[in-house]
Amino acid sequence: MPTDWIEVTIHSDLDAGELLGALDDPAITGAWQEDGLMRLYWQSAQWSGESLIRLQQMLKTFRTAGARIAVDRLPEKDWNVEWARQVKPLRIGRRVVIRPSWESVTTMAGDIELIIDPKQAFGTGHHVTTQLMIELMEESVHGGERVLDVGTGSGILAMVALRLGASTAVAIDTDRVAIDCARSYAVENHFGPELQLLPGSLDAITNRPDDPFDLVLANLDWPALRDSRLALTSYLSAGARLLASGFLAEQRDEVVALFAEAQAGLCRKRERDGWGAIELLLPESCDDPRL
Repeated sequence: MPTDWIEVTIHSDLDAGELLGALDDPAITGAWQEDGLMRLYWQSAQWSGESLIRLQQMLKTFRTAGARIAVDRLPEKDWNVEWARQVKPLRIGRRVVIRPSWESVTTMAGDIELIIDPKQAFGTGHHVTTQLMIELMEESVHGGERVLDVGTGSGILAMVALRLGASTAVAIDTDRVAIDCARSYAVENHFGPELQLLPGSLDAITNRPDDPFDLVLANLDWPALRDSRLALTSYLSAGARLLASGFLAEQRDEVVALFAEAQAGLCRKRERDGWGAIELLLPESCDDPRL
């Protein structure tokens, strides 16, 4: 019997990964986000008025109660066409190309290509914060780095770091579904033991003194950055660089002030479409600030 699908479109800059994690709804079968639009998918048999009410209530907790929501029914025959039509190859920065498996793309010498199909654990590279992080990484990864990716989602940032020349990457996320999806992406893109994808929080990671991280990636929202500041600043104190995003551009000064408590200095910043990203490290290491 053909299965109809429900597509919920939300006009909001809220990160879809945050919303998916908060909803914690296993009935959501797919999600993607681009240009201020978020799309979530349910099988029609698993969608109800209660699903809509819960979604609206959750949006209120993120202070996006005024976000416009549209609910549409998609017949089974349109499902794959819908994915193919809406999710296209994406070039980020100078070298990084992310594409779904059903799309081909012509790459140039030196390009880094990752195959990422939209899944429930969101993160296809289309969100601005991911793009800002990758642009900073192109300047910060020079080869041989040991990388920690906090809140990895689909694992894109850790995989890009390795493709840019990092030697190892440990990627963590409290969402086990995200880690499962990230592991499937790692297999699809032919990563091996150099990439560790682990469920859990920063508290579960042991950074051995004889093998410290050189670069810490934290694409988190402002509350998560605030709550993780002690653990993250410990890596700064050990000499690592911290790339952080997930906050609004207007919150940048608050984020910088938060880490200034650990004497961390702002070395680089990026802003686009109301979102911000920064690079932080101890002042004596910041020999080439580009503000």
